Amino acid sequence: MGRVIRGSRKGKSLIFTSKTRLRKGAVKLRAVDYAERSGYIKGLVKKIIHDPGRGAPLAEVVFHDPYRYKLKKELFVAVEGVHTGQFVYCGAKAQLAVGNVLPLAKMPEGTVISMCEEKASDRGRFARAGGTSCMVVGHSDDGSKTRIRLPSGTRKSIPSTCRAVVGIVAGGGRMDKPVLKAGNNFHKYRVKRNSWPKVRGSAMNPVEHPHGGGNHQHVGHPTTVSRASVPGQKVGLIAARRTGLLKGGQKLKK
Repeated sequence: MGRVIRGSRKGKSLIFTSKTRLRKGAVKLRAVDYAERSGYIKGLVKKIIHDPGRGAPLAEVVFHDPYRYKLKKELFVAVEGVHTGQFVYCGAKAQLAVGNVLPLAKMPEGTVISMCEEKASDRGRFARAGGTSCMVVGHSDDGSKTRIRLPSGTRKSIPSTCRAVVGIVAGGGRMDKPVLKAGNNFHKYRVKRNSWPKVRGSAMNPVEHPHGGGNHQHVGHPTTVSRASVPGQKVGLIAARRTGLLKGGQKLKK
């Protein structure tokens, strides 16, 4: 019997869970209500805060509760151009302005959006990381579906009732500066989770990893493994359809 490999320990162990004690809370759009469906509701950006372990800043937006005399705080991902003291409007009849939340059906083609929902009223799934954005590519003829371009470049058709924030997520360009020293990575992952430093499998002993052992560090067998392989074996390129470099560009249609 070999040892339980690192990949298998990560599922169960509490050592590898993310560090959440100092985090500010779940980042979501407003829950959909009558005000958003049929008109709009005004919110005030109270402060822009840093969330540990997240590259993008957060905006704390305060709304009046439409049914009771109280205020409701929401945490949005801050988009570029949003500032404290700004009013943001959420709803079907809100204006197309940076920081406002409105359904995709109300946005023209070419609108840059972030914090976009995948299914109606799931409160934001796509383009939430710093500097990311989606773009509205087009609407279906009957107006039920909207095609968007995701940050990865893929295109996806989602219901037009899905909402999104107008604008690009703030905190972009974070990866442009070189890390330079291991200490910077140490502090980066300290607030995220225990996933660094990562020892290569081929640098281990055979008891600890399928790639371990042998004179000279080498894997010694193909690194592709099947989807059905047992957990202690599932390392490397799992159920890979293809491997290697992507060769050849796509030819543009004239």
